[in-house]
This record gives sequence, C-alpha cells and structure tokens, in this order.
Amino acid sequence: MDTITPDQFSAESGVDDWRPGDTGAVAEFRTRNFATGARLFAVIAELAEAVNHHPDVTVTYPSVRVTLLTHSASGLTAKDVALARQISAAARELGIEAKV
Repeated sequence: MDTITPDQFSAESGVDDWRPGDTGAVAEFRTRNFATGARLFAVIAELAEAVNHHPDVTVTYPSVRVTLLTHSASGLTAKDVALARQISAAARELGIEAKV
C-alpha cells in the first residue's frame, strides 16, 4: 500500500480534526466526561473492526485521543484518511467536538 505525506493527508476533505505527522495522524475529541468517551470509543472500535484497520485510542476523563497509522506500510495511507473521516463523522453525530 502506498504511503501519503502529512501534507497529502491534510489536503483531503473531512480530516480537519486531524493533525498528521511522521508518527501518524492524531485527533483529540472533547468528551467532557468518561461515559461519553466510552461511547465514542465503542463506535471507533466498531468502525475499526469493520475495515480491519485499528487506531491507537486513549480514553481519559475529559477526552479521547486517536492516532491513525498504517503499521504495515510504516506511514499514513488512504486507509487512515478514510477511517479519520468516519471517526470525525461519528464524533459529530454524538455531539463531540475535536480539540483543534
């Protein structure tokens, strides 16, 4: 699978919540409480399983931090862009804003 640069990732639509870099693309969502964070994590887990592409997720009391990277390609790929879009859309549906 071909990798993309952080700039190429950023140029894609629907990924405004994400900050790409050499170690992946990161987004942090303000859940304001742990239960909302757990709900967002559950949705992320379902999305990830559906496409067999698994991000690193940290759930804390006020937020959920998600890091996307295609480990088999050692970089960002179109799979990361697609999952980033889905995660951001899911967060919006739950009324959760991203920290930007």
